[in-house]
Amino acid sequence: MTHVAPEQLAEIEEQRSLKLQTRRSTSMGLEEILYQPIKVLDHGFIRVVDYMGGDEAVVQAARVSYGRGTRRVNEDRGLINYLLRHWHTTPFEMAEIKFHVKLPIFVARQWIRHRMASVNEYSARYSVLDREFYLPEPEMLAAQSTSNRQGRGNILNTEEGAAVLALLQQDATRAYDNYLVMLNEDDAGAPIDANRAGLARELARMNLSLNFYTQWYWKVDLHNLMNFLRLRADPHAQYEIRVYAELMLDILKRWAPLTHEAFLEHRLGAVHLSAKATNVIKEALAGRRPAFETSGLSRREWDELITTFNITAQPGAE
Repeated sequence: MTHVAPEQLAEIEEQRSLKLQTRRSTSMGLEEILYQPIKVLDHGFIRVVDYMGGDEAVVQAARVSYGRGTRRVNEDRGLINYLLRHWHTTPFEMAEIKFHVKLPIFVARQWIRHRMASVNEYSARYSVLDREFYLPEPEMLAAQSTSNRQGRGNILNTEEGAAVLALLQQDATRAYDNYLVMLNEDDAGAPIDANRAGLARELARMNLSLNFYTQWYWKVDLHNLMNFLRLRADPHAQYEIRVYAELMLDILKRWAPLTHEAFLEHRLGAVHLSAKATNVIKEALAGRRPAFETSGLSRREWDELITTFNITAQPGAE
């Protein structure tokens, strides 16, 4: 079940019941899920609350310099592919989308690094956070990677995983219990001690851990949404933010299918080469066996290049 507050559910049902006529261009795929919360992780969700434009806004902006131009779908597809292939990104800024997202605080701190968006977050200075915190599934509990400082290695065994989950559950429960004590409120918001004033909410929130949930509205243009998805829908991204990005990738397909298709081709599924890496490819195509020592590449870039293109290198360089 998607964890949505009762007052939010009432608002969502009211929004989804409305049938409005408009002269604006709309996306039928996006209209089907508009306002609807879609579950992510254990207590999170994501939903589209508004949007402007789509594929048609991109091609309209791109063609403004030479008039109306053609409007056939195959030509729109070609133009959008051309724009992404050559990094002409301004036309994609003409379409915007607004999400309502419920996510763990540590995920939000990664997400906020993508600064080219408008954000308004739930404030624990004014309101009391719910007793909701993220607990990973056992198969998501892994040891620190030995080759990547910001990645995961082998999955913990059953006993180790259970111990970690118990610690996370105990720490979060204790932190929230103490949070309520400091606020002088119980779970229903009633005073614990009628003779005692509660600590200010802006101070009481300090002891809550990063796995507690927050919410925000996040409005972004199509260009910067693709920048977000290029990094966060990548297999190397942290799982807890990647699941949000993968869902947003499906939403992009509903909203702007031609742009989604071009994005998969020229961004998410593409490989971008440095000048030195390009020289290595040229050597390999010419029938020569390139060497790491003369490539000028770092060891990591060399290994990635050799693996991606299955290049036969000189002995000792692999």
